[in-house]
Amino acid sequence: MKEIFAERFKSARLMKGFSLQDLADALDNQLSRQALHRYEKGEVMPDNNKINLLSKVLNVKPDYFFRSTKVELSEIEYRKLSKMPQKEAAIIKEKTKEYLSRYLELEEILGLDVEFENPLKNIGIVTSYKQVNQAANQLREYWSLGNGAIFNVVELLEDKNIKVVKLDVDEDFDGLQTFVNDTIPVVAYNIKKTNKPDRIRLTLLHELAHLLLTFGDITSKQKETLCFQFAGAMLLPEKTLKAELGDYRNKLSINELGNIKKQYGISMQAIVMRAKDCGIINEHYTKQFFFLIKQMNWKIDEPVEYSGAEESNRFEQLLFRALIEDQISMSKAASLNNQTLADFRKEHQMAF
Repeated sequence: MKEIFAERFKSARLMKGFSLQDLADALDNQLSRQALHRYEKGEVMPDNNKINLLSKVLNVKPDYFFRSTKVELSEIEYRKLSKMPQKEAAIIKEKTKEYLSRYLELEEILGLDVEFENPLKNIGIVTSYKQVNQAANQLREYWSLGNGAIFNVVELLEDKNIKVVKLDVDEDFDGLQTFVNDTIPVVAYNIKKTNKPDRIRLTLLHELAHLLLTFGDITSKQKETLCFQFAGAMLLPEKTLKAELGDYRNKLSINELGNIKKQYGISMQAIVMRAKDCGIINEHYTKQFFFLIKQMNWKIDEPVEYSGAEESNRFEQLLFRALIEDQISMSKAASLNNQTLADFRKEHQMAF
């Protein structure tokens, strides 16, 4: 029990972004840095009063410290890693682990044997646009998506046993991908980007490329480009784009790009890059278009917005299923949902 508490205590501290001294200061030195160090090393177990004190300051429920569900993350690849301070990377990692610990515990309670098999495992070593385009087409076929728009990327990934984690973290963070316990694929995105659902969609599918594809001896920049090309091909297959724009064009209008964006949930800039990759427009026109984007200050806020919702209710559905079948108590449901019992009752009083 000491070992479990020590590990969870350190995770909660890192998730809050505290050093041991920061935590002692936040506790008004009711517990010394030395005492906190001993808790973290598993040398001493605090009593209930001290656990309640720690849970309030660290903003976790007391039972958080004793959750024993195994959550081990493989190596994490962060986008913009060079810009990310170590402290912020630790916060992101621990918040990811905290959410997954609740999710996996809920699946364990329900006896769900959730397995994932990489549908692109036989695609081979990837080094070119042609290969990522082929991989996207193959994945769409495997997942029976046809050539139409993907309505909800988050829900699609969750349905395919890929865990999607929403993180409320630093603005510089876009996304990450990893495996939990070596078998369960995980992608994460920043909820600060939810006002740009088209950006979230591209980010998640970009991270999916990192998860599913094995890249050859290429530079990091080349790998990132191929991952974006995979994401673009998933959102807008070549056959579909050519049906919308034609096989060859000298220029494109903002109106038609806006209409495609609204239908397929992909930014106008990504559509233009996709059109270049598919040979519909040439390199010269692509540069002209992006010069216009810069001149009009549309790089962040494009003149047309995509209004789709990126959300999955799988976790919530599993939670209600476990609760209504008396596999968990109301207080356990609240804990798994990271809420107080009072808040959980208030939010769901009509259902129960």
